[in-house]
Amino acid sequence: MLNVLVLTLLVGSSLALYTSRGNVIELTPANFDNLVIKGDEVWIVEFFAPWCGHCQNLVPDYTKAANALKGVVKVGAVNADENKELGGRYGVRSFPTIKIFGGNKNKPEDYQGARTAEGIVNAALSAVKAKVKNSLGLGSSSGSSSDKGSDDVIELTDSNFDKLVLQSDDLWLVEFFAPWCGHCKNLAPHWAKAAAELKGKVKLGALDATVNTVKSSQYGIQGYPTIKFFAPGSKSSSSAEDYDGGRTSSDIVNWALEKLVESVPAPEIVQVVSSDIFQEQCEQKPLCVITVLPHILDCQAECRNNYIKMLTKLGDKFKNKMWGWIWSEAGVQPEMENAVDIGGFGYPAMAVINVKKMKYSILRGSFSESGIYEFLRDLSYGKGNTAPVKGQAIPNIVTTESWDGKDGELPPEEDIDLSDVDLDDKDEL
Repeated sequence: MLNVLVLTLLVGSSLALYTSRGNVIELTPANFDNLVIKGDEVWIVEFFAPWCGHCQNLVPDYTKAANALKGVVKVGAVNADENKELGGRYGVRSFPTIKIFGGNKNKPEDYQGARTAEGIVNAALSAVKAKVKNSLGLGSSSGSSSDKGSDDVIELTDSNFDKLVLQSDDLWLVEFFAPWCGHCKNLAPHWAKAAAELKGKVKLGALDATVNTVKSSQYGIQGYPTIKFFAPGSKSSSSAEDYDGGRTSSDIVNWALEKLVESVPAPEIVQVVSSDIFQEQCEQKPLCVITVLPHILDCQAECRNNYIKMLTKLGDKFKNKMWGWIWSEAGVQPEMENAVDIGGFGYPAMAVINVKKMKYSILRGSFSESGIYEFLRDLSYGKGNTAPVKGQAIPNIVTTESWDGKDGELPPEEDIDLSDVDLDDKDEL
């Protein structure tokens, strides 16, 4: 009995990272909407898994932040491993994920700051400040881009700069500003609009250089606003490039996209062998190019590789669009083929799907480099005929094995053993 009791206690303690007597409130499907969505308070919510090492490491700082924010901001935690429906509802794919439920409870903001008590508290107070200003009808009239109410401009500080900017593989444009600077105030709406347009492609940050003097000194900031570009890969103070474009949102977007094209490799043409791959390539991209190639017995390894090489070449020409590119063997993903009306009229075949709008367009011309290029070019200009995805739902993806790169082989014929068959001459006609 003692062993069973100890085991029960150990299992129970492993399911929760926070004590019920603390200031981190346990959230479940039973209380989440009433407390978070319907409540007037700003909420910081962590989605965690008990077995996650990073979640366990976050506990002291998250608890410290909750204690500091008591009476000001509500701090909660969801065991997303146990309550998968809540995690799925908010697109949680990794642990820990922290979201800020501020003025618009239906569109929580992803917390992307440092995993420290200070960083969490600062983000929470910024959300409160923005909510109060909106309630007063003041909008966001302060001088910094990070105060412009845009969820897409990331607030940078001395403490989170290295982790978010220098240690990431993302492209960054960083504005160093001063709150009292008139030019910074003029830039702020353009910076926020550009951040929204570049979301998912280039990250835009803003750092108050009058407060965060370590970084402003490191990058030799002498005037405001100063904008620096940080390419992906190894980043340092010497690798930062001065932004030399215009100050309108369109100027910023065009300049950033040019840098993006320079740095982005040709997209990989990925075989869709699981729902995770479809989600990554199609649900998280503006458009997804779906190719269904002939069965390996109808088009052996050399034939198939030639198709994939052609698709890779085309992918390079359209790489600045940040589309997803997937392929499947004929008949392996029947629901995907049916959703975009590919199956039944011959292979290879191609369709392009917009998962957000649940629309698709199918290649009617020749499956050749020139034919596909014209088809994709028209789509990139917003031309071409579209149709609603059948069923208006994401197709079910069958989990299957990846192609091994080899030729296909016919299954061996079975030998028929007639030794046990009783052949009686009398039965002959």
